[in-house]
Amino acid sequence: MVHSAGFSAPTPIQAQSWPIALQGRDIVAIAKTGSGKTLGYLIPGFMHLKQCRKDPRMGPTVLVLSPTRELATQILDEALKFGKSSRISCTCLYGGAPKGPQLREIERGVDIVVATPGRLNDILEMSRISLRQVSYLVLDEADRMLDMGFEPQIRKIVKEVPSRRQTLMYTATWPKEVRKIAADLLGNPVQVNIGNIDELVANKSITQYVEVLSPMEKHRRLEQILRSQEPGSKIIVFCSTKKMCDQLARNLSRQFGAAAIHGDKSQADRDYVLNQFRTGRSPVLVATDVAARGLDIKDIRVVINYDFPTGVEDYVHRIGRTGRAGATGLAYTFFADQDSKHASDLIKVLEGANQLVPAELRDMASRG
Repeated sequence: MVHSAGFSAPTPIQAQSWPIALQGRDIVAIAKTGSGKTLGYLIPGFMHLKQCRKDPRMGPTVLVLSPTRELATQILDEALKFGKSSRISCTCLYGGAPKGPQLREIERGVDIVVATPGRLNDILEMSRISLRQVSYLVLDEADRMLDMGFEPQIRKIVKEVPSRRQTLMYTATWPKEVRKIAADLLGNPVQVNIGNIDELVANKSITQYVEVLSPMEKHRRLEQILRSQEPGSKIIVFCSTKKMCDQLARNLSRQFGAAAIHGDKSQADRDYVLNQFRTGRSPVLVATDVAARGLDIKDIRVVINYDFPTGVEDYVHRIGRTGRAGATGLAYTFFADQDSKHASDLIKVLEGANQLVPAELRDMASRG
């Protein structure tokens, strides 16, 4: 099953979580994004479905909660890829799209529902879905869902799921809010750690360049970097505002085929832009954090942080878009005076991944 979809050997998180999940145990898996975690929970989910063939018209058996619709649709794509051989039906529920078609899919009957907490909660409140049959529950990127304020919705949803269930929780970080919700929702879970849990794990197969420069110098330097890449390389440029995103994409589109994606774009726009990027027709994607969390696009060669994010966690998530599943990647980060409060955290991440720390960054950190 896995072999046919182009993966030969399981990734560490798959190798560790499959045997535990197949025994029916609850799992908390702490692993960075891009570690193959989606199949870490989908494959045992398929096995679970096969064992307890229920009537999908009575409601789903497998429920996956995910923070954003981008991530949700990617999980659905993986599920469809692996599920088609076994005639498993899946659907995706997310906000920003009409409810009608989503409700019709549920009525037709689905085995697997992948959903964002907000939309699923809306549909639950309309009494249009029953979670009484769910016996396999996954919280993916749990830390991110809590960051986005979804905790009340998650707790409401889980109340509708029978307590006799298997629950798997995946998270990139392990702060106390995540520990608390794990303690409340999981029963005697096995903890699976991939990488060192005490530090923010930046992927070592990514070469990280940090350049300290003034806001005025950013645009020229960005163009230099883009010109120096092999033609057609997939590149993501991160900005902190939607306005900046649009402005950069406009300036770069003629020469580099750039397109922007952010939270104000309609779903149709976002799907179109992502498709252009996936197929290489627009090899440069200019994005905000929200739009990019959970993007699983193969072969991204370079990530450029045009604006430094609001914290090192997001930095690690951003650069994690490249160098996935064993490939090598490059990350360029523009670091300006206003980012100096993140200097010492960034140095820790760079040192932890054996990367070069520029002298200007050390100066900034020592000035504090």
